[in-house]
Order: sequence, then C-alpha cells, then structure tokens
Amino acid sequence: MRVARLYGAGDVRVSDEDDPVPGAGETLVEVTSVGLCGSDLHWFTEGAIGDAVLSRPLVLGHEMGGVIRGGDRDGTRVAIDPAIPCGHCEPCLDGDPNLCLAIVFAGHGACDGGLRQLMAWPSHRLHPIPAAISDDEVALLEPLGVALHAYDLAHPRLAQTVAVVGCGPIGLTLIQLARLAGATRVLAADPLPHRMEAALKLGAAPLKGEADLVFEVSGSADAVEAALTAAKPGARVLLVGIPDGDQTTFRASIARRKGLTLVMSRRMGEVYPRAIDLVANRLVDLSSLVSAAYPLTDITAAMATAAAREGLKVVVHPQG
Repeated sequence: MRVARLYGAGDVRVSDEDDPVPGAGETLVEVTSVGLCGSDLHWFTEGAIGDAVLSRPLVLGHEMGGVIRGGDRDGTRVAIDPAIPCGHCEPCLDGDPNLCLAIVFAGHGACDGGLRQLMAWPSHRLHPIPAAISDDEVALLEPLGVALHAYDLAHPRLAQTVAVVGCGPIGLTLIQLARLAGATRVLAADPLPHRMEAALKLGAAPLKGEADLVFEVSGSADAVEAALTAAKPGARVLLVGIPDGDQTTFRASIARRKGLTLVMSRRMGEVYPRAIDLVANRLVDLSSLVSAAYPLTDITAAMATAAAREGLKVVVHPQG
C-alpha cells in the first residue's frame, strides 16, 4: 500500500509499505478520504503540536472515512473515529473520554493516521455511514464532531446571540449549529475574505456588537482578543483553536471586568452518531466546505495549499 509519512517540518514522503494485518478486535479499512486539519498543519509546518514533538516518521490524518475490507461487514462504508480512549481512567469513567489520560489518537505521537491506503483500526471505533453521505462528507464528520462537542460545552439557550471568530471548517459548522440550536443572531469574523463570504452564505452576519456566546476557532492571539471583546458581560467564551507555539495571550482586564467564563474545548466526546444524523438529514452542509482534493501522491502540494489557507477544507484521496 502507499503511505505518506512526515519526517520533519515540511518533509512528507510517499512510499510503499506492507499492508497492515488486523489484530484482535480490529478491522481492515480501505481509506477513501482524509481531511487536512489545522493540527495536521502544525505537525507539517512545525514538526510538533503543543508540547508533542515528532519522535519518528508519522502518518498524519485523523479526519477520515473508508470501506471495510474482509469479515462480516465487508464493503460497509464507515466513519473512522480517530480517538481510542482507555475506558478505565477517571476522565473516561466520568464520561469524558476526550480527556482520557492514556488516549491513543490517529496521526499523533506513536499512532499512525489515515494518510495511507489501508489501516487496521478497532472495530468499535468504526461507524456505519448511510449511502446519502459522500466520502468527503464522511471525512468532515470529525471536524463537525469537534464543533458539536464545543457547542455542548457552551450550554446554549434559545434566542441568544452567538459569535464565531475564525471561519475555517469548524467555525463554519459552528455557525450552522448555532442556527439549528435557536440562536436569533449569528455573528462571524475572519480576516480572509473567502472565509467571511462562506460564513455569510451560511446565514451569519459580520461581527458587530456583543454576543452571549462566543467561539474562538483560530488559535491566534488576535482572535482570542477579538472573542473576548465581542463577549457581553457575563458571557461564555469557548476557546477551540490551537495556538502556534503552544501559547496565547490576552488582556486579563477584558475577561476580568466582564466576568467572563472561559472554557477550553478538546477534541470531542462520543458524538459521531449525532454528527452522522445531522448530515444524513441535511441539517448541516459539509459538502460546500470542500475546496480542493488531491491524490496521496500530491500530499506535499495538498499540505501547502491547506497551510496557505487558500480555501476551506482540503481533502486527500489515498486511493486516487
């Protein structure tokens, strides 16, 4: 099979490797589509993300879907949940598997991700997909899940004003979730004109005034500052973006004087079934977020396009 491995910042190479052999409790999946995420771009541009540093050539990619090959479910299209929580630590037992102390995550640390033609993955982390959902939409279920988890953490109420700062794919899905959840006004901000245009098409208005809930989905210090500025006194601000260099700053006086609640959002809980239902019932539009598709052999170009923020979501087709 063909595999794309990251050897260092900006150095990703495609080569042939042996096909994986599923172990106990695993299923072989032919990967059909992989979305490139902001965290993949941290790995690509920095050779690290947060305090995690590249320690060996790594297969990136955690937004992924495919088709089961072999066994009783041969031919079944599935979304591949990239997270494998231990199920035994305190956060897992408390219902927070995304905070698992021993979590294994595709495309991170010692666990290879989806930028390969075949992968063996725990069978219980594979979610069947209805025919109405396309392969690229399956890959985007993961960022939708991240947005859904963040929205859950916001504890929204009906008839609120919601602001989204940062209109990449997760921000654009948050705009859609806010409208579904009964927000009377959804405001958006992004410095890139094509992303603001996408936000407006999805029903948002340019960010003016203040909001009851604010989602920061960029990771930049400027975005955090803008989110705090946009928040009403007593508002809830969700920090979803991952900052470059593992640090961010903001003026404490803004948050303190407004009495803001700042919430950090990490990945997602067990939300894949809900995300699948939203897309299958056409309540959330994922297809319009795909702006470019590349075969695995053009992975460097795909990464460069995604890093340049030229579109919305870049996907890779390992079988292409």
